Amino acid sequence: MSVHLHWFLPTGGDGRTLVDRHAYTDGGIRRDRITPVSGVRAPDIEYLAQIAKAAEQLGFEAVLTPTGTWCEDAWLTTVALTQVTERLKFLVAFRPGVISPVLAAQMAATYQRISRGRLLLNVVTGGDSTEQKRFGDHLGHDRRYARTHEFLQLVRGVWGGAPFDFKGEHYQVEGGLTALPPDPLPQIFFGGSSAAAGPVAARNADVYLTWGEPPEEVKQKIDWIRGLAEKEGRTVRFGIRLHTISRDSSKEAWATADRLLDDLDPATVAAAQQALGKSESVGQQRMLALHGGSRDKLEISPNLWAGVGLVRGGAGTALVGNHAEVADRIEEYHSLGIEHFVLSGYPHLEEAYWFGEGVRPQLAARGLLDAGPSPLEGVPAAHGRPASAPGGAPLLIAGGR
Repeated sequence: MSVHLHWFLPTGGDGRTLVDRHAYTDGGIRRDRITPVSGVRAPDIEYLAQIAKAAEQLGFEAVLTPTGTWCEDAWLTTVALTQVTERLKFLVAFRPGVISPVLAAQMAATYQRISRGRLLLNVVTGGDSTEQKRFGDHLGHDRRYARTHEFLQLVRGVWGGAPFDFKGEHYQVEGGLTALPPDPLPQIFFGGSSAAAGPVAARNADVYLTWGEPPEEVKQKIDWIRGLAEKEGRTVRFGIRLHTISRDSSKEAWATADRLLDDLDPATVAAAQQALGKSESVGQQRMLALHGGSRDKLEISPNLWAGVGLVRGGAGTALVGNHAEVADRIEEYHSLGIEHFVLSGYPHLEEAYWFGEGVRPQLAARGLLDAGPSPLEGVPAAHGRPASAPGGAPLLIAGGR
């Protein structure tokens, strides 16, 4: 079982701190203007193309793009990026319930033809009722997961190439059909930590994604989903979503992590924790429990830092250390059964180089990656670094935003 490395596309904006990265300085509530802020990088197609091209050159297999109110549309953005990349796959996040499952199946088929088979699907059921209601979805948490099960059953049904009938609580379809099914069929990634999510993952997911909890807790999740899948006669693979801060020395990596906290005053952290605490997502509550809103003990497991989750929803932990230490932690998770690593860092362009040039060779030397030529083979070196990143990736600088 090889390690599959994926990166992240910040379609809501990027920057050098954990706050104020969004292109809208007011958080997007007032959408009448975009106010330039020093160090904030708007998610325009030119910048996202830089990240996508870097990820491809550095040997990442795919990039994840998020979905939500403050993000550019994942389908449109990534299909545009297929035209400026050659091999890179796109893990496109979308929400069942805000789109017809038959239309989603058709869109996926079209995407596969346009991209020549580079689509992966990340199903986001949704853990925030306020966010769901913005899209016209008023179902409660558990019923959303029940609907997701029907949605995925329908998508797979209409990919079969023959008229497909379905009658469920949430969907009734007669003769559903994708005239030209996708080839290959996109792998379906799925996450969810609640009791309602587990059976849906076991019955439908190709890859179950968890956020970056300590290894012992990740193992418990793997055992849970694997057991449910076995009862369904299925095999599910596993992935993890983490940030990374990898440097040439451990001291340098932790100094970078500390600088990310420099801009976080107590009021900012308290406000973020209050907002995140309202989430219905069990996974989000597990993320919050890792640090309890305190900066005192943020290294919750060796090289696993919970500082990101002080202000960021969703993935709230980072692997921090020198390149060998970060590779050690990836190897540890891999030994538990994790195959897919969906990674990110601030800013995403520079951190892709730090990881790709520092950690990826470590993983390759340990035999954890598929054998093949280096993604930078043939690129002349300059001062010890590939010419693709002259001078190396800069450190995150406090106050640079």
